[in-house]
Amino acid sequence: MLSPVWLPLFVLGMPFVAFVLLAVVAPLRRAGSRAALVSIGAMLLAFAAALAVWRGAFVAETTWAWIPADGGPIATVGLLVDPLSNAMLVLVTLVSLLVQIYSLAYLGDERPASLGRYYTYQSLFAFSMLGLVLAPGFLQMFVFWELVGLCSYLLIGYWYERPAAARAAVKAFWITKLGDIGFIIGIVLLWSATGTFEFTELFDKAQEHALAIKGLPTIMFLIYLGAVGKSAQFPLHVWLPDAMEGPTPVSALIHAATMVTAGVFMVTRTEPLFAMVPEVLTLIAWVGAFTALLAATMACVEDDIKRVLAYSTISQLGYMMAAAGAGAAYAGFLHLLTHGLFKALLFLAAGAVIHAVGTNDIFRMGGLFRAMPQTGVVFLVGTLALAGVPPLAGFFSKEAVLGGVWEAHFTGPFLMLAATALLTAFYMFRVVFIAFFGRAHAGGHPHEAPWLMRGPLWLLAALTVLVGIRLGGAEGHDATPAWLVPLSIGLAFAGFALAWAMYQRGAIDPARVATVLGPLDYLARRRYGIDALYAGLYRGLILGFSRLIGWIDRYIVDGVLNVLSALTLRGGQALRGIQSGRAQDYVYGVAFGMLLLIVWAQLWR
Repeated sequence: MLSPVWLPLFVLGMPFVAFVLLAVVAPLRRAGSRAALVSIGAMLLAFAAALAVWRGAFVAETTWAWIPADGGPIATVGLLVDPLSNAMLVLVTLVSLLVQIYSLAYLGDERPASLGRYYTYQSLFAFSMLGLVLAPGFLQMFVFWELVGLCSYLLIGYWYERPAAARAAVKAFWITKLGDIGFIIGIVLLWSATGTFEFTELFDKAQEHALAIKGLPTIMFLIYLGAVGKSAQFPLHVWLPDAMEGPTPVSALIHAATMVTAGVFMVTRTEPLFAMVPEVLTLIAWVGAFTALLAATMACVEDDIKRVLAYSTISQLGYMMAAAGAGAAYAGFLHLLTHGLFKALLFLAAGAVIHAVGTNDIFRMGGLFRAMPQTGVVFLVGTLALAGVPPLAGFFSKEAVLGGVWEAHFTGPFLMLAATALLTAFYMFRVVFIAFFGRAHAGGHPHEAPWLMRGPLWLLAALTVLVGIRLGGAEGHDATPAWLVPLSIGLAFAGFALAWAMYQRGAIDPARVATVLGPLDYLARRRYGIDALYAGLYRGLILGFSRLIGWIDRYIVDGVLNVLSALTLRGGQALRGIQSGRAQDYVYGVAFGMLLLIVWAQLWR
């Protein structure tokens, strides 16, 4: 029987083996479909092993010395297997597997070498995310954290020949790196104060009240900055909507179910440390709730179906962070798991729509439910789950988040999250009514996607329903107020009714509403000027500083070198005149030099 450590190691190892094979064996990578089979086969084995780990409820920790030193290693590598990592293993491997199967049809027209490159990146990403989940300490987590960022850059920029995709990849890379700077500084400061990177040791110290170190709030705030970048929290959220320039399966994988949840997972994993700094938790709750509401308002005016889902992801990540900040990390993690299912479903369903009609613009679709009934049904299931309609999975996890925030007496964040719940139902049903039930505008003949794409959609839809039924059968939180459920359902219904009245019934004119909410509509359509602010700072500070450095290099550094060179040449010309070629002149020169040395020696004494 396999030990509790070797089975998770097998889960981690399978995508790594696939990546090495595809990276090293060039003919296999260039074969395209064969590369896909290698990656999908490895992911299937990893998913089966992850299911075995989860069902076996394995709990274990194994570490090996990494950086040796006197008195014990400075850092270790290993595996931390517990209920938190077990659930994440299943989510990551399941979504990765379904996305890779879906991609085989979605990217079927790609050149074989390009498709092989895609699956190489996919395998590396799965390995990186699984390594992050299983990390037993901050240092190993940071290594895989950066690998996840690298894979995000590579996959967003998969169509690198498109300028928009190349810019989006660079933007995602550098914006997340802003947060990572704080993350690595916080990790080093924590190690300097405690002498360890390992989670278990740090949690033991926290339980024994031995972590009352000076500057702990600052350290944990710096660590939290890493989560701000990765999980797209205000003000580092601007990279995620632009990341939709990558292939839709990439959006489903990285920006719905896995990579963007890394920050939430990190905060959940290190909950005992954050619990010691309540002021930082309060900040996390407020920033999370504000991010949720801000992104929801931008989703309400977006016309690109993928960008609507991108802003929705930012909004739901705000929900998760708000729960963690309220001390209800269990609720945030539950929402992470359910959101991973129905948001992957929504992205892949959107990809099927885009694949059929050739556009992302919802106002150039319409009437798709008749042409694509299966896609319409699964998209509607995902929409209901995201809107928080019972008995689907999103309802119960959202209730847990709202209940946790209310129990923490965070009235402001609770009200923002409640408003977000209404807006979420509104902007998602806005997409449904315009794209699936509105007047047909799509050109050509929209049709259902092939079964390689539809199969993952139906499986995710079924899991969304089944997980919701399972959660509905579990016992609720005793302290949750009785009025919360009807309030939540009422907010979802209000959002649905408003979207129906505006975009289906036509009882309310959207243009008139936009006029009434003129300033808000203007700001939301321009992303509240945050992207423009970043662009202005880039042009004014970074490019301005670069021009200053260029001027110094051109006119001062090069100028000094040019002057020295000119003086050297002129000095050479002057000295050349004393080279007469007569031996007696050289003897006189040597004698005069010796005389000067003798006089100088006597004066020195």
